Amino acid sequence: MTAPLFKTRAVLFDLDGTLADTAPDLAAAVNLMRAQRGLTATPYAQLRPTASSGARGLLEAGFAITPEDDSYESMRDEFLLNYATAICQHSSLFDGIAELLKDIESQGLAWGIITNKITRFTTPLVPLLGLGGAGCIISGDTTAHAKPHPEPLFEAARQLGIAPEECCYLGDDLRDIQAAQAAGMYSIAATWGYCGQQAPLSWNADLLLANPADLFKFIGSC
Repeated sequence: MTAPLFKTRAVLFDLDGTLADTAPDLAAAVNLMRAQRGLTATPYAQLRPTASSGARGLLEAGFAITPEDDSYESMRDEFLLNYATAICQHSSLFDGIAELLKDIESQGLAWGIITNKITRFTTPLVPLLGLGGAGCIISGDTTAHAKPHPEPLFEAARQLGIAPEECCYLGDDLRDIQAAQAAGMYSIAATWGYCGQQAPLSWNADLLLANPADLFKFIGSC
């Protein structure tokens, strides 16, 4: 049997694009705005890669606006209202995630969620996705800083009572890897996710993982 590459006591996950495919509902919130303005829908393939970037990325993809534009704040609020109204119509766990979480629990490991999505959205969404067994849920407004700052990861470790260096963190965005590295956690790029505009190979993650089911080929318990 091949020895694991690293040992861990807790597996921590990003939410959007790592545990769950939430892009369909996020894209729908943008395209509802376009429909109400008499515009054609932005192709899903154009919106999906920006889903991990939240309102900022989705509004730029859908309307070519940035936070520097005068209309950005009102359009962001409209987008967030649309999303809150239909937060889990088409979202679901990625294939293999439910089985992975069962394996994690059967190994006696802790697991948790660290996302930049704010509490207003994580509170209703997490149970709808069947993720109520998380040992901690750290939202974008739980601490004073969001990822790529390491503080949300430190807070997750504190809540679980596990040292950061005994945790690994999986995410589908460069800032997830940057946060993990800054927190001293083993960093894993979830390449099945959205991954933004930069190839995961360029992120310098400790591990690139193409399939959730493969995680236990690389980890062991402390």
